[in-house]
Amino acid sequence: MTHAFRIIPIPLVAPDYAEMDCDAALPVTDTLHRPLHDLRISVTDRCNLRCTYCMPREVFDDEHAFLPRGALLTFEEIECVARVFVQLGVQKIRLTGGEPLLRRGIEQLIEKLAELQTPLGKPVQIALTTNGVLLAKKARSLKDAGLSRVTVSLDGLSESTFQRMSDSTVSVQTVLNGIATAQAAGLAPVKVNMVVKRGVNEHEIVPMARHFRNSGVLLRFIEYMDVGNSNGWRMDDVVIAQDILARIAAHFPLRAIEANYAGEVAGRWQYADGAGEIGIIASVSQAFCHACSRARLSTDGKIYTCLFAQNGLDLRSPLRLGQTDAQICQRIVNQWVQRDDRYSQLRHLAMHPLRDKVEMSYIGG
Repeated sequence: MTHAFRIIPIPLVAPDYAEMDCDAALPVTDTLHRPLHDLRISVTDRCNLRCTYCMPREVFDDEHAFLPRGALLTFEEIECVARVFVQLGVQKIRLTGGEPLLRRGIEQLIEKLAELQTPLGKPVQIALTTNGVLLAKKARSLKDAGLSRVTVSLDGLSESTFQRMSDSTVSVQTVLNGIATAQAAGLAPVKVNMVVKRGVNEHEIVPMARHFRNSGVLLRFIEYMDVGNSNGWRMDDVVIAQDILARIAAHFPLRAIEANYAGEVAGRWQYADGAGEIGIIASVSQAFCHACSRARLSTDGKIYTCLFAQNGLDLRSPLRLGQTDAQICQRIVNQWVQRDDRYSQLRHLAMHPLRDKVEMSYIGG
């Protein structure tokens, strides 16, 4: 396949997509002038937990038909797509699932992706989101393969809360050991994401903050979202960012700090006593669609331009038919320049109709 190509500038009016080619210069922006900076790659639709907000057991039970192995993109196919996305402006790639550490040989993929460079010659950041169950066994090999950093999902510190949220018998200490091992391996800063659901685990907000203060771990709280069609989401179950902040500030005074970069999804607050910082992802109460720069590659090779999308663009078929990088690039560009997704903003304004959405376990969070 040919690796070198250029991208035409995107005008503010819709281009003639049929005549576009990938033989000009960056940047690539969508209809709302949002650039393409981040790519999330789901490497498996399987998981070893059954978190109620993502893969509820009543839907993802023993009879659930997961994708057959032949339907998954190979590592070579993932590398090809990732390479094209990097040429289009992607600077960070995050591996997700399902649970990505269930994908056999994941280190081999990380090695391939860690070799990618932006058109300006900068290395691409490679991150991974995991539930942490296998992290203690894998942290060192992931780091050695070239992983930049890791984010761990952890929704409570007590065994009862953790096991209720994950619908599993896994001990919370298994995840905590994984976090400690990741830190020791140099996957820093380790981030921990806590999804907060009213009536289930909001009592763990302050204990989580207390536990990770002075630890070097960046704790982030996530408003419970209406991803997919399986989690029975209701607005009444959401603990909004303002309430989360108030609970923490009552024990540990906070001050707001600036974002690390344009388009960062988490608002940032620093402990007044210098014990670290927290983040809050408020996609329900304070939608950030206006700055979203993410594309998502599903396990079986479809590109989705929104976490709440219904349909994706198939790249697996053209890859397996032998299309070149430039042809794959053209498909991606044509999709991105037509992108107008802003589901969370419309939901926030009560303007968005209810609809079926792709499951988060299929395209990653």
